[in-house]
Amino acid sequence: MNAGFWHIGVKLMSLKEWLLILLFISLAAFIAVIGLISRVKRQQEQRVGAVPYNSNAISTSAQLAAFLHVFFMRSYLVGIKIPVLSGYILLVRKKLSYQQGMSEYSLRCQTMKLTWSIWISFLTAGGILFSLQPGISFLILSCLVGVIINSLFLDMTVARQERKLLSEMIELFADVRHRYHQHGMVEEALYEAAEFANGEAARHAMHIYAALTSVNPDEALERYYETAPNRFLKAFAGISYMVMEFGDQHPDQSSIYLTGISSLTQEIHLEILRLDKLDYLLKGLNLISLIPVFFTKPIESWARSSFPTMNEFYDSKMGFIILLSIYVIIIGCYLMLQQLQRNQETTFRITKQKRILEKKIYRWKWIQPFVSSFVPQPGTKRYHSMVKLLRDTNTHLKVEWFVVRRLLCASICFFVAFGSVLYLHYVEKQHILTKPVTQTTIFGKLPDDELEEARAWSELDEKVMRDLNMNAHSSYEEVERSLLAVSAKSPDQETVLASVPRIMDKLQAWNDEFLKWWELALCFGIGYVGFQLPLLLLYMQRKVRSMDMKHEIYQYQTVISILREMDRMSVEEILEWLNRFAVIFKTPLQKCLLHFEQGPEAALELLKEEVTLPEFQRMIDKLMLSLGAITIKEAFDDLEGQMSFYFEQRRQEYAQMIDKKAEWGKMIGFTPMYSLIFLYLVIPLITVSFAQMNIYYEQIQKL
Repeated sequence: MNAGFWHIGVKLMSLKEWLLILLFISLAAFIAVIGLISRVKRQQEQRVGAVPYNSNAISTSAQLAAFLHVFFMRSYLVGIKIPVLSGYILLVRKKLSYQQGMSEYSLRCQTMKLTWSIWISFLTAGGILFSLQPGISFLILSCLVGVIINSLFLDMTVARQERKLLSEMIELFADVRHRYHQHGMVEEALYEAAEFANGEAARHAMHIYAALTSVNPDEALERYYETAPNRFLKAFAGISYMVMEFGDQHPDQSSIYLTGISSLTQEIHLEILRLDKLDYLLKGLNLISLIPVFFTKPIESWARSSFPTMNEFYDSKMGFIILLSIYVIIIGCYLMLQQLQRNQETTFRITKQKRILEKKIYRWKWIQPFVSSFVPQPGTKRYHSMVKLLRDTNTHLKVEWFVVRRLLCASICFFVAFGSVLYLHYVEKQHILTKPVTQTTIFGKLPDDELEEARAWSELDEKVMRDLNMNAHSSYEEVERSLLAVSAKSPDQETVLASVPRIMDKLQAWNDEFLKWWELALCFGIGYVGFQLPLLLLYMQRKVRSMDMKHEIYQYQTVISILREMDRMSVEEILEWLNRFAVIFKTPLQKCLLHFEQGPEAALELLKEEVTLPEFQRMIDKLMLSLGAITIKEAFDDLEGQMSFYFEQRRQEYAQMIDKKAEWGKMIGFTPMYSLIFLYLVIPLITVSFAQMNIYYEQIQKL
């Protein structure tokens, strides 16, 4: 047996050494990639004259840049053919494509550069964690680190690109204003501004110019709206097209086009200030929330060496539960911080899912009766409220499919909880079998010779228990006979009197580790929480979408402020233009346009019934007045005042929201550290100390 353990130890050490070597290789590769990227950036600066000319440096940097581009492209072509890996690469590409206006070649290079950075960082962090804590905890930490590194790199990259794009857009809009003053033509101003600008904003400006000057600008703009990274570029493209289509009217000696650009610039300034303040208040909290991941094993090792009585706690079922809870707290706090630091307040997009898993599952005939028992009866208030909730959140699911999703989530939560309970019972059974046996109460660390003796007694107890087939009803005589038969040496009477009750207690404790009714009830309770979780998420999404709705209403007001000055503009034409810019309200507007010829007032009334937002209903009321009583310009004569009020209101909402996020962020960011210190060290130490103190007093009383 000792030889077998020695071979296992050699294999474990060899695996550990191999991972350490892999760690150093990953660190070296990561440093090399960072160095190559920095040299490529210096080469780009030299090309624009930021660095004095050096032909040798440029030649070397050009070779390195070419090598990296070829390496990234070959990696992309190879990785896209591997099933699981291709899905991850496409996910990274999708994240980058929302903000990038680059070519296909550049997008592939950027995708693989970010993918390689994530992989190298994951291998580095995984090697460090395995060197600190080999075993099953390494698997848990690897999953945790993988999720964190992936989310951190993707979010940081997208956030940096978004803020850079906003800053570039301010310069672009200022240049467009200048060119428009010179030429008085939208397409010429846009083309020259895009030619002289740099960065992603210039690429998007060139895309907008290509759409405006295409044969069919309506379809080209619709395609651009689907890929535009933010609402500001969509509004800029729409305003440019309307001015090209209808001309720039000059009421009160002011340009509608320049007024629209000024409004967009003001919105971008507000967004940049919000992002800067939020970044300042929440900076570093992500790192603080992740630090406890690397300190669970050092704290445990220190507690074991300084307080040997803590060994029993860390090896017990409760110790494993607390460790698992700390990991869950770290993941939960990190995800909540990511939501608090979410840069885009309006991320709503119309998405069409080609494959819906819930739809495929519901097609199974044997599952339809079971799902129908959980679906509200059609025609009831509960059924209509669920239909409205799915429509408000733009969830492309029927009620039956959504119930399938809830049942899937409930099943996953139930089986995960059930499996965790069974595993905890297994851990506790192993702890009962392998816990070293001490003949007296020990308040410190056992010497090595006594520790070996305690382990030998534990192995003897395990042999006796297995010889009795783990029968908790074994009598005193049966345990004694088995002990005498299994023991290599014939034990004396004192040893038998001490060992038999101990083995009987172990048998009883081992058999008590079974699935209890309250544990099964707890699993069903967790499953019920999982059943309600998709519904709660939809309610949260609907609440968050209120900000998206207000932004879209403000965009409608900007469009109407331009269209109201046009001659012979009708309500139906205004609705058609609003439908082009619509995202959230696109379906109600399309339905209104379909019914408009049968009766304008009835169609607008139907639109008011479907959209309950007060600001939207107020706008529809003014359109109804424009049908015959007054003109469109007279109906929206107070539009500038409303837009100014909404802007100030939104600025105050941003300030209040940032203050709340700062308070919650500080509390959430330090929660993992407090949990690690108190749950994994302080409270267990106090509990074990009181237990040892009680044993100490009992022994004093027996003297």
